[in-house]
Amino acid sequence: MSEPIAVAVTTSSRDYEVVVGKDLLGSLGERVKRAVHADTAFVVTDSNVGPLYLDRALASLDTAGLATASITLPAGEQHKTLTSYGAILDAMAHAGLTRDDVVVALGGGVVGDMAGFAAATYMRGIEVVQVPTTLLSMVDSSVGGKTAIDVAAGKNLVGAFLQPSLVVADIACLSTLTPYVFADGMGEVVKHAVLADSQLFGTLSERPLTQDTDSSYLVEVVAANVRIKRDVVATDERERGLRQTLNLGHTIGHAIEAASGYTQGHGHCVAAGLCCVTRATEQLGWSEAGLATRIERCCLAQGLPIDSNIPHEDILHQATFDKKRHGDSVNLVVPTRVGKSEVRRTSLGELSRIVELGCGTGMQESLS
Repeated sequence: MSEPIAVAVTTSSRDYEVVVGKDLLGSLGERVKRAVHADTAFVVTDSNVGPLYLDRALASLDTAGLATASITLPAGEQHKTLTSYGAILDAMAHAGLTRDDVVVALGGGVVGDMAGFAAATYMRGIEVVQVPTTLLSMVDSSVGGKTAIDVAAGKNLVGAFLQPSLVVADIACLSTLTPYVFADGMGEVVKHAVLADSQLFGTLSERPLTQDTDSSYLVEVVAANVRIKRDVVATDERERGLRQTLNLGHTIGHAIEAASGYTQGHGHCVAAGLCCVTRATEQLGWSEAGLATRIERCCLAQGLPIDSNIPHEDILHQATFDKKRHGDSVNLVVPTRVGKSEVRRTSLGELSRIVELGCGTGMQESLS
């Protein structure tokens, strides 16, 4: 295995590094110590990740001279709630954290989002270090500073922007994922490739990513995705323009995810949403001919779904709560060709037509 790859991220609010490599948990403490000036590190994890990696993370932080405290939350999107958020804040206060300390998010996207939101709001903001342990969180949610929790009305409706001070992506952690959870990360990988990297898209179509943590290919693909997201976030940190393109596949994908009661993985839903919207926009002449088939083949190669059999009215109902909605329209990200997308203001009537054309078309590998 080669040396870790460090990707520098520059934003208006903070500059930081995303380090991608194997067996990085042992050096977590010294990396955190270099990145932040903290006395105490408060680790947030969940019931899946904690038994595997919490002791190792705490030992590394302790060896680096940091006092430590932690909380282990129930795992799963259904626990990304105000209740869990409140439990994190209470535990941070009980541990005596001050503005000079740091939160360490050890887990997947749910942990990263909740821990980041707690850090953004505790004492009006303290620093956070992201230690993503799933492919999805490594390539997407740990980078860019979005933090959030879910409420009854929809996913990620309550949150804040807080750029991390450091991201440490140890791909050794991917060895303990189930095949389903690993594939879930590929939804965002394919999305990034469609959005901004035609060469990566072609490579993935011919050489699907596997769970081989000894492979330099895995490190390179994670780092390539981080660079794609870095370039977008550096240009548009607060999602006023270009960053909206990162929502490719998400308008329908989030609706599928919510309509399923969050029983389907985020990346699987994004893949299905991406294929659904492309099938429809190709028929409408907004996307180049043949694009939907190319994206479907790439998704299938990664073990991802390409459709949803959830009733159209349920998808549309959930889409009305999307954060990208503006009055009677939504900002829909449309892939025009591999490597290029555009944001189109789309009426709810047009969105209904897109769902009709693209979802539940009898394709194989469908979510329901």
